[in-house]
Amino acid sequence: MMLADFNVAIVGAGRGGATLYRILKTMERINIAGIADKNPHAPGMLLAKKDGVFNTTDFVELIRKPGIDVIIEATGQNEVQSRIHHVKHGDTAVMEAQAADLMMLILEEKEKLLEIKRIKGELSAILNSVQEAIEVADMNGLIKYVNPAFSRVTGIPEETRIGQNIFEVSPEGALAQAILTQKPVTGQRKVGGSDSEVVSNACPIAIDGSIYGAVVSFQPITDIMKLMDELKDSCNMIRNLQNRLGQVSGSKYSFDDLAGRSQGIIEAKLMGRKAALTDSTVIIYGESGTGKELFAHALHKASNRSGAPFIKVNCAAIPETLLESEFFGHEKGAFTGATKTKLGKFELAQGGSIFLDEIGDMNLSLQSKLLRVLQEKEIERIGGSVTIKTDVRVISATNRNLKEMVKKGDFRQDLFYRLNVVELHIPPLRERKEDLKLLIDYFISRFSRKLGKKVKGVSRKAYERLYVYHWPGNIRELENVLESAIIKMDNGEEVITHLHIGQLAGRLLETGSWCPGEIVPIEEMEKKMIKRALDEFGGSLEGKKQAASTLKISLATLYNKMKKFGY
Repeated sequence: MMLADFNVAIVGAGRGGATLYRILKTMERINIAGIADKNPHAPGMLLAKKDGVFNTTDFVELIRKPGIDVIIEATGQNEVQSRIHHVKHGDTAVMEAQAADLMMLILEEKEKLLEIKRIKGELSAILNSVQEAIEVADMNGLIKYVNPAFSRVTGIPEETRIGQNIFEVSPEGALAQAILTQKPVTGQRKVGGSDSEVVSNACPIAIDGSIYGAVVSFQPITDIMKLMDELKDSCNMIRNLQNRLGQVSGSKYSFDDLAGRSQGIIEAKLMGRKAALTDSTVIIYGESGTGKELFAHALHKASNRSGAPFIKVNCAAIPETLLESEFFGHEKGAFTGATKTKLGKFELAQGGSIFLDEIGDMNLSLQSKLLRVLQEKEIERIGGSVTIKTDVRVISATNRNLKEMVKKGDFRQDLFYRLNVVELHIPPLRERKEDLKLLIDYFISRFSRKLGKKVKGVSRKAYERLYVYHWPGNIRELENVLESAIIKMDNGEEVITHLHIGQLAGRLLETGSWCPGEIVPIEEMEKKMIKRALDEFGGSLEGKKQAASTLKISLATLYNKMKKFGY
């Protein structure tokens, strides 16, 4: 039968009174009737206020409350003790400061024991849950504890192991050695009493400089090997992802980045913007160096696929034997050297665009497989049997005449029609000379920043030389010529002169273009000027009249010169 609760009043709410309050509050059969202290901010007063317990600065008010069984006087002041005895009810017991201090010590020790019990419970729960086997022994070798993982790894039941002596059951083990040497011990060895080969880590248990025993944790070799295999698989997966991320890129250029005001460029950009709004295949025609790849970038960036990958494949740069693997990927072991699974370009481009540069250099066998991808929208990796659906927009480019290749049987006609849905024609630089100044300014600005120079422009003579040149390498060649010229310039020079682009002199004569400033035979210069005039105005009668007028000669003289030079 449960006894009646004790109603306790505490007089004095300093550190001691606050400790008593805190401990007594946790005891089920004790009820704190109130606490008093002349300092309203004393620790015990603040605790009582927080808990809603009666508190007062007048202890007489507290001890006169009816039903109080015990008054604990925690101030140690004689006048307070005397007043309590004078005022309290006759049947109320008084515990004075000395007795209260003793009780407080006892209660504090109990509180410490409860905390130790709580910590022990938490530690036991932690040790029981870990996957590593754990064993603990004291300085005499008596085994005090093993966790469930110990029994799982060794097959030895807990009740069998605890109470045995480690020096008897496993004298060569890491735990015994750690007790004997009082130093950490690691290594690979067998657990005494079982055939389990483990990797163990033992260390002494030191408290305040004294050794009380040792603890060992270990894992089976098989678990370690399994973890190593999993780590290896994870590393392979990371490498595959790194390879994929290394190949995946976004588009770098938009149509606004493509410099040019010539009619051919304006028309190409206009058609490109229209094509970008669809998923139709696009083929870009143009000589080497005209900027076909830049247009491909711009097509992707202007499309609704701009947030997805943009994958580039140079069909002329990849060895023919590797083209199929590059396009469609391969499974591990599909052929000699296939040490891991590789994703193909079409998988990498999923949801985005793939740019097939120099498509005219693709062999006929791969052309048929590419045609299947475009028709069926699915691929299979080399050595694989799983069909992978694709969602990829194809943009191709070539500097070759695919129609002529189709006639000769070098390019599949059905693939040509699949690729040739939308045509973009990028004019060569020699046909867009009105863009030359714009391009020169762009490259000068770019290379000045790159090379740390302050170049403002080109001289008149240098510009004339650049203008009359045929530019077989197109914009790429112009880019290289200007970079080379800026590199040759001394610090402080601000204008590119004809001397900085002297390498064009030989090229100009080779291509039949006259270079102002060059000393050439008058007859050779005359021949070139007549040819230029005829090229400019045409071979019709009206064109010849304009050519003669521009050259400041009569029409008859022009005819004579044409006959002389074989035009």
